[in-house]
Order: sequence, then C-alpha cells, then structure tokens
Amino acid sequence: MPDTNRSQASSANSSSASQDNSSSTAGRVAQNSFFEHFARAGFVVSGIVHLIIGYIAIRLALGGAAGTADQSGAMTELAAKPGGIAALWVGVVAFAIMGLWRLAEAALGSSSRPGADSKKSEIVDRLKAFALAVVYFAFAFSAFGFARGSGKSSSGQSAGITARLMQTTAGTIALIAAALVIIAVGGYHVYKGISRKFLDDLEGTTSPLVRRLGMVGYIAKGLAIAAIGLLVILAVNQSEPDKASGLDGAFKTVGAQPYGVALLIAAGAGIIAYGLYSFAMARYAKM
Repeated sequence: MPDTNRSQASSANSSSASQDNSSSTAGRVAQNSFFEHFARAGFVVSGIVHLIIGYIAIRLALGGAAGTADQSGAMTELAAKPGGIAALWVGVVAFAIMGLWRLAEAALGSSSRPGADSKKSEIVDRLKAFALAVVYFAFAFSAFGFARGSGKSSSGQSAGITARLMQTTAGTIALIAAALVIIAVGGYHVYKGISRKFLDDLEGTTSPLVRRLGMVGYIAKGLAIAAIGLLVILAVNQSEPDKASGLDGAFKTVGAQPYGVALLIAAGAGIIAYGLYSFAMARYAKM
C-alpha cells in the first residue's frame, strides 16, 4: 500500500512538473525581448485600427463620407495615409507574433497565471488563447492583403460566405451555431467590462483613466460583436445574406434605428475608447 501511495504521489509530482515546465516554456517564449516588443506593437496597431473604425462610425452618423466601418475599412484608410503601408507591414509582423504568443499559451499553458485554480480553469484559458490566436492570425492575413494593395471588404466577404452556407441545411445550422458563438463572445466582452475582469490581464499599477477606458471599451466592443451575431441570425431567418455584413452592417443597422445618430456616435466613441485602451495594453499587458 505505501508503494502504491508513493507511486501515485510520484505521478502527481511528475504531472505537476510537466505543467510547470510547459508554463515555463510559454513564459520564455513570451519574455524574449524581440518577441515581446513586436507582440506589444500589435496592441498599438490594433489600437490604431479601432480608433479609425470609431472615427468612421461617427463620421457615418454625422453624414460625412461614409467608408466601411469595420477592420477592412480602417485598413483601407490607414493604407491611404503617409506611412500607412509601412504601419500595415509592422502590423502583419506584430499580429502574427501575437498569434504565435497566444498559440504558445494554448499549447503550453499561460505563464502569467501560474496559480490556475483548477483543471477546468486551465482548459478555459487555453481555449480562449486559441481563439485569440485565430483572431490575431486573421488580422495578420488581412493586414498583409492591404499592405500589398489587394485587401478585400470584410463585409462583402461575410455576406458572400453567408449566401453560400445558406444553400444547404448543414450550412444554415453552422451559421446559426456560429452566430450564437459570436453573441456569446460579445456577451463575455460586456461582462468583462462591467466586472472589470480585464484588469486580470494587466500588470503594474493602472490609472483610473485606463480602467474607465477598459470598461467603456469592452462594453462597446461586446455590444458591437453581439450585434454582428444577431445580424447573422436575422439574415438566415429572412433569407437575406446581405444583412450578414459584419461590423459595418451592425453600425449601419444601429444608425437606421430611432435615435440612430446618437446611438452610432456613442458606439463609435466606445470603439475609440477600446482603441485608446489598446495603447495601455501595449504597456501593461501581462506577457
């Protein structure tokens, strides 16, 4: 019996050591100075993109030259500015490195949360890291297209994909499932803003301004993401794939509602707040 206990204890210690080694490996990857600097630059580029999206939304509300109020529209405007192409190439590298960082966390565990309370908590953290890796790689791919001058409208692509999937029952079910996931992600952003859970992602002392920007930014971005999911469900329900036009469609739908101008200005200001918070993330994010 004592031998059995010793064997079980040895196995547990071995498993714990393996997890510690994985987290340590993830930590060494993230703390490499070259890797870390480019990963933090990704937050800066993300901040710029969100500022432009918020600006386009407000411009749309005020009846100015519209543009596309989403990631592709922001990158189109950025590419047209002096130095914009260079900034996009920096974004390609920075977003790719951020994707690799999150992929390392998904595979090896997070070094920034060494006290993970449970196996369930660790699995959730790894799934979130993987989802973020996919998002950052998508950003890198999009920035690459616009840096080369071959970027495409994400709202048009969304509508096209929706139209193709709606041609089959399996595709329709997949669309509804994806929409529910998008709504859940938006809801999580809202929860993270209201509960200030985003502070768990930061290290060091943050100012009240950073905390307010994070709260407003996460709530606004969460509502915008949830609206995208609702538009997908609406598109499927009404058999109108053009309604599933991503963030740009969500903003334009908001603008068409009663008090739409005020709502759209508030949404744009919230996205700008998230962009400014992204700059703070470049400084304070746990790596």
